[in-house]
Amino acid sequence: MSSSATPRLLPTRDLVMAALVASLISASAYIQIPMGAVPVTLQVFVVLLAGMVLSPLAAGLSMLVYLLLGAVGVPVFAGGTAGLGVLFGPTGGYLFGFAVAAVAVSLVRSALRGTVSFPVAGAIAAVPGIALIYGIGWVVLAQVTGMGWGPAFAVGVVPFVAIDAVKAVVAVVIAAALERAGLVG
Repeated sequence: MSSSATPRLLPTRDLVMAALVASLISASAYIQIPMGAVPVTLQVFVVLLAGMVLSPLAAGLSMLVYLLLGAVGVPVFAGGTAGLGVLFGPTGGYLFGFAVAAVAVSLVRSALRGTVSFPVAGAIAAVPGIALIYGIGWVVLAQVTGMGWGPAFAVGVVPFVAIDAVKAVVAVVIAAALERAGLVG
């Protein structure tokens, strides 16, 4: 028998980082400002940061763990809510959008590695990340509530653009500092 180690999909460091990000996004859901159908939380900030500092697989895994925790009843969604009713309710599209966005941000940031500076790559990657969160969230909000495309866009996207742009800038600054410290893979 050979004593060679079995290859892993993710190194232990990436698994630990994914678990930490899942914990961070869970905690960030408790910091919220109610704004009608969709509250303002720090979750978009964490999703963008995850994509900027984790591999695509680790970023996706962190969001999948978060969604699974909420689906089985752990109160990790906005305002300490949980369950399938939240996941498939009016704001569920944003939650699923988090997973897609974290992977997309990481893929874009990885693709730009070596062609532009890390902060520029992070800023560029944040744009499709936020667009995916908004797009998926908006579609589900419109479908689940029946309020129509225009009203859903007005309440589920427009009020958040400036706020999420600020979150993206802060995520880029923190990710760049983590990259300089050698903590970004």
